[in-house]
Amino acid sequence: MNGLDKLPPLKLDRTRQSAPQVFEALRESIVSVQLEPGTVLQRAELAEHFGISQTPIRDALIRLGEEQLVDIFPQHATVVSRIDLSAALEAHFLRRAIEIEILKTLCELPAPDHSALMQRLKFHMGVQESALTPLDVPRLAAADVAFHKEMYDAAQVSSLWSLVRKQSGHVDRLRHLNLPAKGKAQAIVQDHRDILAALEQRDAAAAEAALRRHLAGTLSFVKDMKKRFPDWIS
Repeated sequence: MNGLDKLPPLKLDRTRQSAPQVFEALRESIVSVQLEPGTVLQRAELAEHFGISQTPIRDALIRLGEEQLVDIFPQHATVVSRIDLSAALEAHFLRRAIEIEILKTLCELPAPDHSALMQRLKFHMGVQESALTPLDVPRLAAADVAFHKEMYDAAQVSSLWSLVRKQSGHVDRLRHLNLPAKGKAQAIVQDHRDILAALEQRDAAAAEAALRRHLAGTLSFVKDMKKRFPDWIS
């Protein structure tokens, strides 16, 4: 399966190295399931698509392999990997443990820092609300990511966001598959409302309960998704 027709064009920033930009573009296309599991990624074709040499393509594919988003068969092909449920469960466990501690930290922020954080989170909530009608899945997904990253930054553990992101490719693909399901987008936004309301009241217990509901939402649909996408999920 060749999915280059589904790969959006990328205008490279010539002030940055090419490999990280190609990695980010391919990763986003894989995580959003634009590039489906089983899609073959040929270096030469990717190099032509991006208008660069094969060396940064190779480096980007190696990084994707480290995140288990592609399977690399030396001297043969690179293929977008199937969604690994075990990896998704591990990423879910890691993220839940970290974000529960982050919420506790945020509830104890000094008043000026807490107030500033509330304003930033409300901004991201506004973007999410506007992405509901009509439903704009990419915009909602981006605002979801921004909402959570904001909390990591405010807790001064930004490096942990990079760790979580690196481990979350499989569970993020499940989320993208589940986002168009009836009521799912609305449930995500409501969970964020509940997290924000609890943080605003500095209620760590309520924030934790809302976060647990939020992160558990996708995995509760795993059996249904395996039936719908049997060739994509292992």
